[in-house]
Amino acid sequence: MKTLFLWLLTCVLMLALLLAGPAWLLLTDRVETGGHWSSANRDSAGLAPLPEAYAPAVVQVYAARAFSWRGAFGVHIWIATKAEGAPNYRLHQVLSWRRPTVVSASDTPDRAWFGQAPTLLADYRGSQAARLIPLIEDAATRYPQVNLYRVWPGPNSNSFIAWMVRQIDGLDMALPVTAVGKDYLFGSWFAATPSGTGYQFSLGGVFGVMFAWEEGVELNLLGLSLGVDVLRPGLKLPGIGRIGMTRPVIRPE
Repeated sequence: MKTLFLWLLTCVLMLALLLAGPAWLLLTDRVETGGHWSSANRDSAGLAPLPEAYAPAVVQVYAARAFSWRGAFGVHIWIATKAEGAPNYRLHQVLSWRRPTVVSASDTPDRAWFGQAPTLLADYRGSQAARLIPLIEDAATRYPQVNLYRVWPGPNSNSFIAWMVRQIDGLDMALPVTAVGKDYLFGSWFAATPSGTGYQFSLGGVFGVMFAWEEGVELNLLGLSLGVDVLRPGLKLPGIGRIGMTRPVIRPE
């Protein structure tokens, strides 16, 4: 009986730890939960070079808090590309309300995600971007779950980006701890981390562990991750995200 009680207490405490961050964000109104998606802000954040003023190729990766209450748990990530001399950008992302879910279309690269301002995660320019663009276009057509979307534990929009990063040589990057779904491995149990600097074990995106130079150490419980970044000291908490040294935007030389 005592063993059962301790086990239940441990489960309750762990669940409380996982939900504390999202609950705090909701209770302090740090995530917008009111309003309708159709009237939410979709303006540019001014983070991408204008096509008419910048001719070289561009590849950028953005993340923004998900819409409504889902934003307390995680972000939505997308890839924006502009070929050399192109008059516009193409966005590559998974949308829950579309079938097939993968959408590659012309759009504003750095627009707010239904009221949530984006953050720039990676920024490739010139010859490096030009080499990546056809690889990105090709990988987007090979995504293995174009007709399935699950907010939890995946496959979702972040599962798509993690899969894309693993497929594309030269697009290695660590994804935020708030990218819920990034640990969904499409039927596999073991894989290299998106940064390519370590490995992770995952059971359907519900439970797993990650050890990598760039990502640090992460524990995935019930699809929410927490961990420690050793390279750039910081704590990584469910919902809240990173606390500590800021990760720089990836800008390869």
